[in-house]
Amino acid sequence: MKIGFIGLGIMGRPMALNLLRAGHELTVWARRAESMQPLLEAGASGADSPAGVAGAVDLAISIVADAPDVEQVMLGEDGVASAGRAGLVAVDMSTIRPAAARDIGARLREQGVDFLDAPVSGGEVGAIAGSLSIMVGGSVAAFVTARPAFECMGRNIVHVGDSGAGQVAKAANQIVTGAGVLTVAEALNFAARSGVDPAKVREALLGGFAYSKILENHGQRMLDRNFKPGFKSWMHQKDMNIVMQSAHELGMCLPVAAVTAQMYNAMVGSGLGEEDSIAILKLLERLSGGED
Repeated sequence: MKIGFIGLGIMGRPMALNLLRAGHELTVWARRAESMQPLLEAGASGADSPAGVAGAVDLAISIVADAPDVEQVMLGEDGVASAGRAGLVAVDMSTIRPAAARDIGARLREQGVDFLDAPVSGGEVGAIAGSLSIMVGGSVAAFVTARPAFECMGRNIVHVGDSGAGQVAKAANQIVTGAGVLTVAEALNFAARSGVDPAKVREALLGGFAYSKILENHGQRMLDRNFKPGFKSWMHQKDMNIVMQSAHELGMCLPVAAVTAQMYNAMVGSGLGEEDSIAILKLLERLSGGED
């Protein structure tokens, strides 16, 4: 399949490489030319704009920072829609507000481009391993077209529903993972401040109902104080802000999500925004007068 990939950052680059390794013909574009170089060296073709990508492919994928960036690469000057490619399917794998995804999808369909919102979960590790969870909103026909590409990048691929449904699922995912990281950090910090070995506490918790992937994987990274970013704190702040904006639009009470969002606001405000989201442990330690 001829596939285009727009956005080659911490997630996009390994995802695009997995498409190449699977034998797909790939055309890429990124704002920074140096971001394209590893893909070009691996055999991809380069384009000078998102429109250049769309003009050469049947499936155009983007993964960028936020809704304004998606709108720009899809609908802006020299965007995907401006290529006028009949039958093109556009897929955005960024994390944006569900309402924004629905709006962008509707505007693309007016120009003859079918659109899927397909955000991912799994972080850089999942992007490299091709084991991402992919949550998809949009038409069944577009999903069928895009599925071979999804299978190169992820293992758990779910067509959730109509346009915007993928982003709703991702927002729900971020509630669970954001609160999960916070609660694991709280538990380990509580153990340490109580004079008990947090590694032993984690070992005990792994055998009961408190078990979770977050406790297993991120809990160990917290114990190792491995805060190298796979998913930066400012990104989780952005995602929790999406959750709270959506809740406001729906008139919903999300108390746990609200506290989690405030904690990520505090992380960014205290200079931890570029560290992994699990560095929320550092913030809790500061607030408790402990190790930073």
